[in-house]
Amino acid sequence: MIPQLPYSGASVHPSCVLQLSATPRGARLGRLLAVEQLRAWGVPLERPERILAELLANAVTHGRVPGRDFRLALAVDPTGTVRIEVTDTRYDRMPDPAAGGRGLAVVEELADRWGVITGPPPWKTVFAEVPPYRRPAPGIHDPVGRGTALRETAAHEANKRTDES
Repeated sequence: MIPQLPYSGASVHPSCVLQLSATPRGARLGRLLAVEQLRAWGVPLERPERILAELLANAVTHGRVPGRDFRLALAVDPTGTVRIEVTDTRYDRMPDPAAGGRGLAVVEELADRWGVITGPPPWKTVFAEVPPYRRPAPGIHDPVGRGTALRETAAHEANKRTDES
């Protein structure tokens, strides 16, 4: 388990909060620590890891104020939904998907829900929620590369044919 700061806003369990320097190194460290925490909780990593990378990069690129840190919070609710929150100190710079950046487009594509919570100035929190992984129906493309039931059936059939030979 990763050492954590208390997070009074967490209404779900488990949760993890990290305070990090608003630098590329802080963003990289936050992503690595968050991925290890999610792995320890048994959460599938593909979607949350990409969302983390984008939100953390945005925090240090667009939300950075020299000398001020940013906060990363993770939580998993009882249904398995992962909530990722990144709080920075640039209340005056709100995320704008229409501005043409790639980061929020990735977040919008991968998250079930995302948004911005304004706190008392100078804080704002960008959050994203990722539902628990569900295996797609047979024949449906699996974008996270876990393999579909169709491929598993094909592999089973191939093994059965090999055994019969």
